[in-house]
Amino acid sequence: MNALNNLKGVVSSLTSLAMALIAFGVAAGIVFGSVPFVGDVLGNLVAFVTSLGESGLVGLLVAGWLMSVAE
Repeated sequence: MNALNNLKGVVSSLTSLAMALIAFGVAAGIVFGSVPFVGDVLGNLVAFVTSLGESGLVGLLVAGWLMSVAE
């Protein structure tokens, strides 16, 4: 059971790090435009949101699910 708790902690830490890096990528994309080491995070995020919008109800359900998982 201890190994499972350790794995859960590692996954939680990696998820937090990934979300911080995404936020940094969006901020860097807004401020500096195209940043070589970050890539097109803002463009990918806009494309993702656009695809959710085109999906109608399914997109709304997925967006709600993602928001509940992110907490």
